[in-house]
Order: sequence, then C-alpha cells, then structure tokens
Amino acid sequence: MELLTNIFGSINGVVWGPLMLILLFGVGIYLQLGLKLLPIRKLGLGFSLLWQGRRSADDDRNDGEISPFNALMTALSATIGTGNIAGVATAIALGGPGAVFWMWLTALVGMATKFSEAVLAVRYRETDSQGNHVGGPMYYIRNGLGRRWAWLGGLFAFFGAVAAFGIGNTVQANSVADALTTSFGVPAWLTGVIIMLLAGAVILGGIKRISQVAGKLVPLMAVAYVVSGLIILVINVDQIGSAFGLIFDHAFNPIAATGGFAGAAVAAAIRFGVARGIFSNEAGLGSAPIAHAAAQTRNPVRQGLIAMLGTFIDTLVVCTMTALVILTSTHWLDGESGAGLTSLSFDSALPGVGQHVVAIALAVFAFTTILGWSFYGEKCFQYLFGDKPIMLYRIVFVLAVPVGAMAKLDFIWLVADTFNAMMAIPNLIALALLSPVVFKLTRDHFAGKTVLPGEDLERHRD
Repeated sequence: MELLTNIFGSINGVVWGPLMLILLFGVGIYLQLGLKLLPIRKLGLGFSLLWQGRRSADDDRNDGEISPFNALMTALSATIGTGNIAGVATAIALGGPGAVFWMWLTALVGMATKFSEAVLAVRYRETDSQGNHVGGPMYYIRNGLGRRWAWLGGLFAFFGAVAAFGIGNTVQANSVADALTTSFGVPAWLTGVIIMLLAGAVILGGIKRISQVAGKLVPLMAVAYVVSGLIILVINVDQIGSAFGLIFDHAFNPIAATGGFAGAAVAAAIRFGVARGIFSNEAGLGSAPIAHAAAQTRNPVRQGLIAMLGTFIDTLVVCTMTALVILTSTHWLDGESGAGLTSLSFDSALPGVGQHVVAIALAVFAFTTILGWSFYGEKCFQYLFGDKPIMLYRIVFVLAVPVGAMAKLDFIWLVADTFNAMMAIPNLIALALLSPVVFKLTRDHFAGKTVLPGEDLERHRD
C-alpha cells in the first residue's frame, strides 16, 4: 500500500502541478480571446436565457431529457460542494488572501472553457438505445475529431468513471459524516446509511429525477448560504474594505507570517488560487458538459451561454462569499485551514449558530455533489460498456456511500484526486483542437444562421 501511495503521490504532484495549471489556464485564455471575451460580454444574456430555460420550448421538448435550467442545476450540483467551503479556506490558508484574486481570474477564464464545453457537448451528442441524449468530452472527441481519436475519449471515460467514486462519492460522504459528527454528534455509520437511502431514491431514477431534485435543492442551498454570508458581512461591514484590500494587495505582493499564519509568496497565491478555483468550478475537467448534453435544446450556443453561468455562480458568487466571511474574521491568522476555518469564521459572527450553518451547508452541498457525479460516472461507464450495465453501476455507486462515510480516505482521496485531474488532459486536447468549431458556431449563431445539435447533424449527414 505504501508503494501505491508513493506512486499515486508522485503522479498527483505532476497532474496537479504547475504544468497542468498552466495548461488549464492557458487553454481558457486562448478560448476567451478567440471568443473575443463573449462569455463576459454576454453574461446578462446568459442569465436571461437561464430564466427562460426553466421550461423548455414546446419544439425542444423531444430534443433532450431535461430543461436547460435543470441541466445547469445538475452541473452546479456537482460543482458546488466541499470546494466552496473547504477549498476556499485551504487556498487562503496556504496562499494568503491574494489567492482569492487568482480564483476570480480563473473563473473569468473558465467561463470561456465551460461555454466551449457545452457548445461541443450539444453539437456532437448522440442518442443511445433508449432514445436518451448522451454527450460530453468522450463524444465530442470521437465525433468531432474522428474515430481514430476514440481511444482518447475512452481514456477520459475511464478516468471519469473512477474519479466519480472518489471525488463525487466517498470523499463527499466522508465530509458530511465528519461535519455532522462534529456539530451534532451523529454517528458516521448513520450518516452514511441516511445518505445512501436518500441518494439511492434519486440516483436510481436516472437523469430526470436527478435534475428535478437538483433544480430545487441547488438554488435553495446556494441562496441560503449566500444570504447567511451576507448577514455576517453586514455584521462585519467595517472589515469588508480591508478584506478587498488584502485580496488585491497580496495577489501581487507576498504576505509575511503573522500569528499562526505561515505567510505566503505570490507564487503560492497563484498556485493555490488557480488550483482551488479549478477544483471548485471544474472548468476544463470535462464533467459539466456531460449534463449539458442532456438539455432540451436545439441550439448548442444557447446552452453554452447558460453553461458558462455555472463557473460565475460557483466561484464569483459562492466562493467569494466564503472568502469574504473568512477575511472579515481573524481566524485565518490562527493557522486554521479547510472547513474548520470556514466554520470558525461563521461562528465568530454568529456564535452558536455559524458552525451549524456551515455543517448543514456542507451536508447539502456534498449530497448534491454525489447526485451530479453519479450521472457523470454513469455516462462515462456507459460509453465504455454500453447501455445494459447502467443500473448495476447506479446500485454499486449508491452502495459505496456508507463505505465512504466510515472509511479512512487518505488513499482513496489521493487516487480520486489524481484521476480527477487526468480527466482534464483529453478534454483540454479536444477543446484546443475543436476550438475553430466553437468559434464558427458562435459567429453563425449571432449572425442569425442555424446552428444544429448533434442529432440533426447526423440526419444531415445521412
């Protein structure tokens, strides 16, 4: 086991190292510039389409399984999770306040990546033997780059199917169990069983049931968490200016050690800000387009405009709220890190209540992450082994939840985190090679030309 741990530790150091972060950031910048900053310029249009997409147009009902709104909520259910609570705190603890600035920059760049992923997902999606729409990096690699690239799509699907059991399942269950044990004294085994039963009731119903639950839970939990954060910021209103000053100052200047805080160089702020930002919003990893491929839409670009909002909401809204609550308290100077730092920061403004708010938020965030990643893993598994074993995958995925809640997860986290990053490599290659398609489809859409989804594209070829 020690040998395997060392091997995966070495691989993890590479795939989450500076080279990978440069690749993720570099492709995002290239796409943002190639789109002429369209994801930023059209942010208002994206929110307008999201509101309209709560219900699919009548002529789109048969062109997907879930509404465009629920497609985004399903994607958000997987991204809004422990990264928004523990990840932000870790970034500040290791990289200083300046890390938040680089998280923001990662989100602005990542909006272009998410836009491109969704455009390609709808453009190159297929229908399976059950008549359901399937898509994502494995499909736009095979259908967009050609059959000779199918092996690269297979690699993505393998990495995704493995990562789903870690990042999207056992690690999340373990985080919930730990939070509920600490705050409410609930035994880990009981938490695991309850999550298994609740998740099973949703997951076994497939994407339609997952999207329905996500469409209700995600907006509710995000708004509740942000409102709680706003209440704390009102209490600490005199510290908000200083918090923003710390963020902008230490994005470009090192911060000295103070109290229990070890200090951080600018390189650390960049590294941990970008790494935690990408971990939180998943831009470039290729997970979100799997959900967007199931949207009831006939226009890839419209879904791309909705998809890019996921990065904006996840990082620029939810993560920012966590960061400001932490920086308007003094606990980040005490050497605390992770979810514990966020909990202490909330509790300092709302004594006796704040830690429970964080525990409940973490539980709901992690639960919806399990739902979203179950669908991602299922579609990766389906790509590799076909339609028939899907129910078997769902059952095994659900049964893994209580195991994660009770297990020591250091090795599982390491393996899952490694495969999670390795998903990005095939996806980033595809995004770079298929970028001309994204640019052309976007130009055509705004020029008033017809932009076809994958099923119509196939008919025209026939």
